[in-house]
Amino acid sequence: MAFTETFPLITDPYFYMVTVPAVLLLGVSKSGFGAGFGSLAVPMMALAVSVPQAAAILMPVLLVMDILGMAAFRKDFDLKLLRFLIPWGLVGIGVGTLLFKLLNAQVVAGLVGGFTLVFLAQRVLFPPKVDSPAPPRWMGAVLTATSGFTSFIAHAGGPPINAYVIPMRLSPVRFTATMAFFFFVINLSKWIPYAWLGLLDWRNMATSLVLLPIAPLGVWVGVRLARRISQVLFYRFLYAGMLLTGLKLLWDAWH
Repeated sequence: MAFTETFPLITDPYFYMVTVPAVLLLGVSKSGFGAGFGSLAVPMMALAVSVPQAAAILMPVLLVMDILGMAAFRKDFDLKLLRFLIPWGLVGIGVGTLLFKLLNAQVVAGLVGGFTLVFLAQRVLFPPKVDSPAPPRWMGAVLTATSGFTSFIAHAGGPPINAYVIPMRLSPVRFTATMAFFFFVINLSKWIPYAWLGLLDWRNMATSLVLLPIAPLGVWVGVRLARRISQVLFYRFLYAGMLLTGLKLLWDAWH
């Protein structure tokens, strides 16, 4: 019996041409380096498969990446910040579950892309001062719930949560560690809703298993960079990733 008959994975070469770079990019972003780039993974994969299928295929890959990220930064996270972020992120997951079949993926892409570019424009035109106060908690609640929602729809939770956490000016390692633990909880909470929506079929899971060996490579590269890069350069890469993400998501929404 052929392997593809036992495990009905995707065999289209074009799928892997766009997916392997996407998984590597996601791994690097999971380590915190260039975190904005991670939201490009699903749009890149959507060149070959539908957005819901791309999101489903990435689920096991994300789980492995989250565990590796937490192991690498297990002593550096901000527990107080996580206690605030996680409940609101789960609220967004609940909203995403209820609205998943009603919303067009292009609409979500456009909203996330537009918001990302507005945030960047605000940061460039009105850069915060050293003594600027942190964003208000009500804004954090809205942005974190939005992050959970967009993460559920298309694994694009980075831009909204970045808009809240970046102004806090955490060190690269603390920022990376906190995001690793936050998205571990968020991604873990998606499994039951994804199964309920019928997205975790054998074809998607078999394809995900083929992609799993790529996950540690991306995370390893990103961890090494995050621990060696200066804070100024770190945030420049972060902004560059968010710029490209916003433009790509708007392009997907327009077309």
